[in-house]
Amino acid sequence: MAKIAFILLCHKDPDAIIRQSEQLTAAGDYMAIHFDARADPLDFETIQKALKGNSNVTFASRRVKCGWGEWSLVQATLNTVQTAIETYPQATHFYMLSGDCMAIKSAEYAHQFLDENGADYIENFDYFDSDWIKTGMREERLIYRHFFNERKNKRLFYAAMDLQKRIRLNRKPPQDIQIRIGSQWWCLRRETIKKVLAFAQERRDLIRFFSTTWIPDETFFQTLVPHLVPEPEIRSRTLTFLLFTDYGMPVNFYNDHYDMLIGQDFLFARKISPEAQDLKHKLGLLYAASNVKFQISGEGANLFKFLTGRGRIGQRFGARFWETESTLGRKRELMIVICKKWHVAKRVLELIRNATNLPAVEYVFNEDDTPLPDLGGIQTSLTKRTRHRRALMRMLFDYYETDRMIVCMDPGNFELLQDFVADRSVTRLLDIECAFSDEYLIGHARRTGLAGATTAPENMSGLLPTIRNDILFESDCIRDADFKNYNRLRETGNLADNTQALAEFLSVSQKVVQDIASHPQLFAD
Repeated sequence: MAKIAFILLCHKDPDAIIRQSEQLTAAGDYMAIHFDARADPLDFETIQKALKGNSNVTFASRRVKCGWGEWSLVQATLNTVQTAIETYPQATHFYMLSGDCMAIKSAEYAHQFLDENGADYIENFDYFDSDWIKTGMREERLIYRHFFNERKNKRLFYAAMDLQKRIRLNRKPPQDIQIRIGSQWWCLRRETIKKVLAFAQERRDLIRFFSTTWIPDETFFQTLVPHLVPEPEIRSRTLTFLLFTDYGMPVNFYNDHYDMLIGQDFLFARKISPEAQDLKHKLGLLYAASNVKFQISGEGANLFKFLTGRGRIGQRFGARFWETESTLGRKRELMIVICKKWHVAKRVLELIRNATNLPAVEYVFNEDDTPLPDLGGIQTSLTKRTRHRRALMRMLFDYYETDRMIVCMDPGNFELLQDFVADRSVTRLLDIECAFSDEYLIGHARRTGLAGATTAPENMSGLLPTIRNDILFESDCIRDADFKNYNRLRETGNLADNTQALAEFLSVSQKVVQDIASHPQLFAD
């Protein structure tokens, strides 16, 4: 049976450390603590006294003064792991934690999970080819030697790096090992830890290299583990659930996040807010609990993105410099079918094609696999299509040799609608208003990753009003914009009104579109 030795690096809040250590060792697991040598010695003394009688808690034999982004964090980890592996020969796994982490599964579940999955869990992405680093330095972290802390001595940090650039004192990473990067919150098997410690003793050149890189706790273990362990025995993911805002800041979890957290496919979560006392109490009891059944839904990351993004509707991006004075053409008509139920819009589009022979393109700005002709590469991704939207439309008009064309668009693309309506060309809109049952919204939540197949019914019932209101909000934004040449095709509308809306949208007689408006399956799910 799995026995976990938790590796805890901390520097403050002795009461929280004591509580965390007692909770995690109550189920028979172990805790090895490194308390920053820079921290208040009275705090360290308090922790030692409180945990002195707990044989499942030990302390790093050598403490290090730690600094964010420095090698000192890796050295502190190595020291603590060395102490843990010597003190607890029964430990099968070693799990990196911070003081802000708490278990979101029971020890019983965690042990069974690790027993059934004989692997190391550590993110390890190619340093140069992946997009793991979103902003800031990339290559510079490795090829220059960093002796100052960027947060404490910003001027000296960049002055030293600029000097190395000027005199070309850059270096190459070790050639016999592939540099990889990932989260520092890993869980490694005993055999792997022993291999890493032995390799670190043997390859002092690697220690010299990594010790002068910037933020090595995101590269050292992430590089050595794939070098020493066969790929099938590694899962490139963390078992600690964490989210980041658009600004790269970690998201805090609060009292009302309990149900969401325990439904994620992770063993721990970070960061738990210091104010979330109820959440801490519940999670503290959870780890030692028995016979707890967890329904894993795993929608947390997508749900966070969805909910935080709702407030940004209306933040119109600035005009692209390459589109200044650009237009689709004064004589051209772009007809946009707007519908949240994509299958309904596609059905309407097919009927219009058959009735009018107008060229029509489906959700070109929403679906990667929308059939498109080769337009020189501009069509290859949603990002390119959106960025060069007017150029894309002009090329499609030219490709189909027409001045009238139809496209489908999701109502969430309000900014794009505004942009096309503002063009010198004629833009016509057909807003298809559908009814949304709870069953449809549940399917929508699952298709978009906001919920999983096993999301608890009470969580789903709480999510549905938010999704429904979001759809209504998108629809209201379009109606309130008072766009010119705007028409609505309504599921609850009568045949006469829908026929007129279609005729005005397509600029044809009502006779041409009567069969479309009266189609028995027009709005069917």
